[in-house]
Amino acid sequence: MSTAAHTPQQSNEADALRRAAEEFESVFLSEMLAPMFEGLDTEGLGGGGMGEQIFRPMLVERYAESISRSGGVGIADSVVREFVRMQQAQTMPETPDGADR
Repeated sequence: MSTAAHTPQQSNEADALRRAAEEFESVFLSEMLAPMFEGLDTEGLGGGGMGEQIFRPMLVERYAESISRSGGVGIADSVVREFVRMQQAQTMPETPDGADR
């Protein structure tokens, strides 16, 4: 990123991009964690039954959100980096010879 001063709008956009990337990572992690919990025996703490069937997906979502908020696995960072690269590519003027600079 450049060292130039950022306007409040740019700061808000960067914050919104970071939040969206972290939410994406959270959803991805939730989808990856869900199969791990499907085969668990439900006679323990949760007690099994309809209640556990309803609340287990919510628990998995909270686990994923917690992992994402505590630094995640790097997906959010990669998403932010790629979006910044794409935005910079759109704002850079084309060179006459078509070469990237």
